[in-house]
Amino acid sequence: MVPNGPMLVEGPVELVTDDGVTHTSDRFVVAVCACRRSKRYPFCDTSHRKRVRSDDSPASHEDNR
Repeated sequence: MVPNGPMLVEGPVELVTDDGVTHTSDRFVVAVCACRRSKRYPFCDTSHRKRVRSDDSPASHEDNR
């Protein structure tokens, strides 16, 4: 798994989502979305890169006392 990103799976793959829909890919490596932000879910479209990380907030950079 890529940190804060998709799970990379050797293809071809067949995925069945919770709603029962089957998704297939015949690629050699398939990026499966782990954050559920993808508009192509269950496949990754790099939407996870647009997320603002909570640990980038100014409060997270203060000294812990």
